[in-house]
Parts: sequence; structure tokens; C-alpha cells
Amino acid sequence: MLTEVLAELCAVPAPSGAESDLADLLQRRWSEQGAQVRRDPVGNLVARVGGSGPRVLVQAHMDQVGYVIRHVTKEGYLLLDGSQGDRRTGPERRHPVGQPVKALARDGSWLEGMIAASSGHVLTVAQREKDKLAYDDFWVELGLGDREAVLAAGLHVGAPVVFSAPTQRIGELLVGPSMDNRVGLALMDALLGTEDLACELWLGATVQEENGLHGARALALAERFDAAIALDVGLVGDIPSVDEKEFATGLGEGPIVVHRDSGIVYDRTLSQHLVALGREHGLPVQDGLFASYGSDGLALAETGSPTALLTVGCRYTHTAFETVHPRDLDVAAALLRALVTAPLPERPA
Repeated sequence: MLTEVLAELCAVPAPSGAESDLADLLQRRWSEQGAQVRRDPVGNLVARVGGSGPRVLVQAHMDQVGYVIRHVTKEGYLLLDGSQGDRRTGPERRHPVGQPVKALARDGSWLEGMIAASSGHVLTVAQREKDKLAYDDFWVELGLGDREAVLAAGLHVGAPVVFSAPTQRIGELLVGPSMDNRVGLALMDALLGTEDLACELWLGATVQEENGLHGARALALAERFDAAIALDVGLVGDIPSVDEKEFATGLGEGPIVVHRDSGIVYDRTLSQHLVALGREHGLPVQDGLFASYGSDGLALAETGSPTALLTVGCRYTHTAFETVHPRDLDVAAALLRALVTAPLPERPA
């Protein structure tokens, strides 16, 4: 089942720049299902599934959001910086404290820890009334006792730290820290074994999207495709505090074709084709317009491959409790199968 594959992928940590364990798993799965799979010099996984005709790429990134170690205190606490952005702008203040994490040691092993912060009992009044959380206000508790023990375990400045809560069911929903973008990888996995391909189908699992689209840019410079579909999680507004006028999309209402985000207007011909395929096959598809959002699709389009962005709605993005609806996964998989088994749309002359 698609949800079982998703849970398996979510269980493998893959911070930006250290995606190799997840790439190993995907390479094994895809090779066993008959794809011709290779790893490029920067760590992207590129697979030719089969078929003939126009070259179509379906792509998703492997890396997840997280932190890096910037200092180990003498007591053995890890002070953090963000893997993405400048720490001087501060961290997201509502989500990290209390979450389980894993830190990557030099030998490739992972150490378990927890993000902690001072409780109100030991804070001063001024500290309790502070509005903005800074990176010095929380840390990773490892329970190792001192700096020497932490360093002996193989941790170091620059080592990645990621959320490590397990994927779980809450009612109808799936919740976990790396739906972004194991959702896209699971959808690509579901395309293996598709019969009657109307194209030469390629899959691309890329590195380092979260900190600058680096893997997708390297892939796009090396390859050209007649059509590219970037897959990612999408934004929804079906929660308290979000105005429907900002994000009218919701969970369980089908995948989202994103027409424009903060970086690009996606290819109109390909985007409308996805919507039309949904209608033809009775699959619910939502139209999206995203602010404060970008995807690997920008890098693919900039180098000459017509690109659309297809997303699965996700609540609480870039947290340890990203939330998706399994129904959206199933519909997105069916839409992708319809895409790769039908002729591409004619392009304006």
C-alpha cells in the first residue's frame, strides 16, 4: 500500500546534504522493480523506468528540514543553527521544543536526543515575557554528561539534526516529521510497474532542495525533458487562524496543481493538462496559488524543461507533525498514472 511505503521512507532520516541512506533504499527498491538506476556526482538518484516517446521526468526531493550543530557546551548540550536560512532571523518559535531528534555522527550512526528549553520555574520574569525565541533559547539534550562524551560519540559542529518522531495515524490522517517530501518519493515509487506507458518515463530523487534547489539544478543542467512534473507537499488553509482567501485548498479534496508560487509561473499547457486529466478520470484536483513557497520545479523550468508542480496538501509544513490525508495520495498516484499513459498535450506553435 502507498501509506506503508510512505511510512518506510519516513523512517529513514535524510537531512540536506546527507541523503545517502534514503537514496540507497530507493535505489534498491527501484532496481528490484526493473528500473535502470544511477547516482549522479552530487547524490541525485536518476532512474529510467521504461517506455518510448517523449521524455517525461517525475521528480521529488529526498532531503528534509532540520538543524545543524553550531556548538557543543561543556555540559554536553547541542546548540543549533538552521539547515536553511540565517540563524539571525531566528527559528520557528512554535514547534520544535519537546520533539525527539536524531543527530548524525561522523561514522554514519544516529544518536537519539530531544529538543529542550528551560521551564517557567527557573526562568526570570524578563525571560518568560520574551516575545521572540532565539537559537540560544533551546538545545538538544543527549544525556551524555559533558562535551568530551559528545565528541567521543562522533558529533561535531556542522553535523545535521532532524526530527525523529515516528509516522502515526491520527483519525483518518497520517502525521510525521518528513512528509515533505517523502510523499513525492512514495508517489514516484507507485509509478514503477505502470503498463502501457505513452512516454519514456524517468524518475529523479534530488538532494538539497530545502536549502536552495541544488540537486534539481544539477540534474536540470545535465538532462532535458519534454515534460517535467515536480512533486511536493502543498499548502492548505483548512485550519484555525488561516483565512480561506489566502489558501482555499484543503486536505482530502485531491492533489493540488500549483499554477504559481513565489518563484515561477508553472507551464500553463502542462498544468491545464493535469487538471483536464483529473476531470476525464473522475479524480478531484484542486487549483493552487502559493505564497512563501518554492519547489525544485523552478530549477527544472529554468533550464528548458516545461514543468508543472503537483502537490499533496499538507498541514503544519516544516514541523515535526506534518499531516496529510491518504485519500490525496491515492488520487495523486492515479493522476500520475493517467499522465504517463496518455499522450502529452500539443504545445502552442
